[in-house]
Amino acid sequence: MANDKKINILVVSDPPVAPGYLPRLRYLCDYLMRKGYGVTLLTEQDGPLDFAHDYPIVTIPMYSGSTFDWFAKTVCTLLTDWHNRVFAQRAITHLQAASDKRQSPISPYSLVLCTAFSDFPLGAGLRIAEYLGVPLLCDIRDLDEQVDNSRYQYRHQAWWLMLGRRLYRAIHIRRRNNVLRRANIITTVSPWHLDFIKRYNANTHLVYNGYDEAQFYPQDCQSGHFTIRYIGSLFDWQQSAMQTVQQAIQETRLPIDLDIHTPRKEPIAHNQLGDAIRHSDAMLVLTNPKTHGMLTTKFYEALGCDKPIICVPSDHGALAQLIDYTNAGIATDDKEQLKAFITALYSEWERQGFTRRNTLHREEFSREAQSQTMEQIIINTLSQWTNKNYAN
Repeated sequence: MANDKKINILVVSDPPVAPGYLPRLRYLCDYLMRKGYGVTLLTEQDGPLDFAHDYPIVTIPMYSGSTFDWFAKTVCTLLTDWHNRVFAQRAITHLQAASDKRQSPISPYSLVLCTAFSDFPLGAGLRIAEYLGVPLLCDIRDLDEQVDNSRYQYRHQAWWLMLGRRLYRAIHIRRRNNVLRRANIITTVSPWHLDFIKRYNANTHLVYNGYDEAQFYPQDCQSGHFTIRYIGSLFDWQQSAMQTVQQAIQETRLPIDLDIHTPRKEPIAHNQLGDAIRHSDAMLVLTNPKTHGMLTTKFYEALGCDKPIICVPSDHGALAQLIDYTNAGIATDDKEQLKAFITALYSEWERQGFTRRNTLHREEFSREAQSQTMEQIIINTLSQWTNKNYAN
């Protein structure tokens, strides 16, 4: 740390539960704890927190579980920002009780780090930071504008649901942007997100997601079959890309297995993902060129294992650029180019029984490296905050 005084950080987050588990957040919390920081995670109560952690987690109940309760509070959120407002009130009540117990009015926290993919809990994080009198660091993982009609988060296509969603989306974006303008500093996950958010707050920085180096590492695993593996959800708009891959494999006339694992049909436990990738000969990533800044976790995980990446179609953006920068594989719309790449990989597998990409700059994208970047941002933020208060 920058000095001998312990820095305590209050992390405000959406719930780190299935299916997302928020690995970016959890790794950062673990990293900061190892470096001697104090970390408290404040989140909404929503399912079991079935992962190991050495930091306290405070969960705030918000919903009773009934459909009527959820619907009524969703309407209230639309009209009055109920979710952020009440969560912040309940969190502040908890912090006040903790202060009374310590018999000290002084906040034990030096900074609020609020991580989110939506306007919740950004609004709550701002209220809590203002109550504590500390700087707010917003870590933005996703933006509504990165995908047309936010189809990743909202799959309902009925016209009346879409109309309501557009209204909610517009309100959400306005509330989110209000927080972004008032945040002391912002971090985000891709160059596209960086450029987009800088229109609201110039003090925005890039911190990639990365891979967990304890689980995703290179190891040469020989196999009896050449396997191209896909792990992840398979949306309707990805079917065309999958068909292109299947046709390319058929036209090579090689005995290639295309192994598809989706969360519902063929799930792979999170702690087995590393082995599944290492026992693959290529990892398939399906993209949508209409999206922006979508650097899927599966790219980083394959990169960590030094496994060739087949990205179809090319996003012609941040992902294709990273694949080129790291020499991790191919991002293409061309079936003939795809067939040539697969055939070359098959020849490599025939020679040695496995494939190995020998990627470039791989260590730059480990979660350890990205957490170091985040730590330096925290240190700089606290230094600027202290200097500003001292000047005043």
